Amino acid sequence: MKLFKYPDRTGWAEILKRPLFDSFALEETVTSVLNQVKENGDTAVRKFTLQFDKADIGELRVSDGEIDEAENCLSAELKHAITVAKSNIEKFHRAQLRTDEFVETMPGVKCWRKMVAIEKVGLYVPGGTAPLFSTILMLGIPAKLVGCKQIVLCTPPGADGKLPPSILYTAKLIGITKIFRVGGVQAIAAMSYGTESIPRVHKIFGPGNQYVTCAKQLVQKEGIAIDLPAGPSEVAVYADETADPRFIASDLLSQAEHGIDSQVLFVTTQSLLIDEVLRALDNQIVHLPRKNIAAKVLENGNVILVRTETDAMDVINEYAPEHLILACANADDVAEKVINAGSVFLGNYSPESVGDYASGTNHTLPTNGYAKAYSGVSIDSFVKRITFQKITREGLTHVGMAVELMADAEGLIAHKNAVRIRTNNG
Repeated sequence: MKLFKYPDRTGWAEILKRPLFDSFALEETVTSVLNQVKENGDTAVRKFTLQFDKADIGELRVSDGEIDEAENCLSAELKHAITVAKSNIEKFHRAQLRTDEFVETMPGVKCWRKMVAIEKVGLYVPGGTAPLFSTILMLGIPAKLVGCKQIVLCTPPGADGKLPPSILYTAKLIGITKIFRVGGVQAIAAMSYGTESIPRVHKIFGPGNQYVTCAKQLVQKEGIAIDLPAGPSEVAVYADETADPRFIASDLLSQAEHGIDSQVLFVTTQSLLIDEVLRALDNQIVHLPRKNIAAKVLENGNVILVRTETDAMDVINEYAPEHLILACANADDVAEKVINAGSVFLGNYSPESVGDYASGTNHTLPTNGYAKAYSGVSIDSFVKRITFQKITREGLTHVGMAVELMADAEGLIAHKNAVRIRTNNG
């Protein structure tokens, strides 16, 4: 990891800069795939699945038999763990279901909002080197809780054309049956435009690599809603003298093993802690099956030594991490200073991996600095809130004059007349 000691604030932006991709070449490639799927449907989907995933697939949709069979491939212990996570995630998200709010702004003028589920949603679940079946819980549970009528799940197949049993079991557990063995840009295209096999949806959810993220952003321009720009995973850790260097190292590595484009940042006021953490990283990484991936990420990771806690939080808020761990004695107080972050983990016993799986919070979060303006996925992500108003004749007399004066001042006389014709006709 690269070490920066007491960097001047004017240099923070350069230190915290995420890796830049050739956006022109990226968009050109992604646009070509999107257009071909739009024009050629399933044929193009199969073509790109063979090209990118090395899988020659026939039927895109997973059969009921395959889904049922998956249950027998998992251990009882793993199935129980998934059930525990499901329960906690349901509890946390069910608490977000709010009743409609009725407000009488003036006598006879009633306004309220109604929560309505988005009818058709698409869930993208990353696969490849780490099939994230936990993402199904994070996306599928709130979709089910609000009552989305159609839930489409796309995830990349292995070279044998099959999906991991953990993916299929988890989907079945929460009641998702429209499962397609399609990943990457072609999956985003299929859910956006619809194909012979894959239904078109109104909104697409789920994290992915730079190609998937780019595809989501491009289809958004065509009227397909997306959850948020959720790209490569990242974590920032702030630690003081009370932190355990082994814990910090394990947290950095838990993000580093996601993929070579993941990001890790360690900020501290304690110079001695840095050496201890680096030693702990060396001790732990050798035991990881994905150590080569993690090592590459650590090469590009940053350690920033600052003078004060205030400096540390300023750096972190500027970075706006997807995940933020506060490994310090006064974590509750420091948490009040957090302005920009996707999800925050307080204290030495709150590893980020618990939020990834089973604490109950959602792990689909804004990355790449988007935490400055975006929230993570929640119940609200799967609904529209439609406003209503009901005005009585008495109510119109109370509010009408204000409307007439404002409409007249804006030169919109038909607006003014829509009120006047009613009040004068009373």
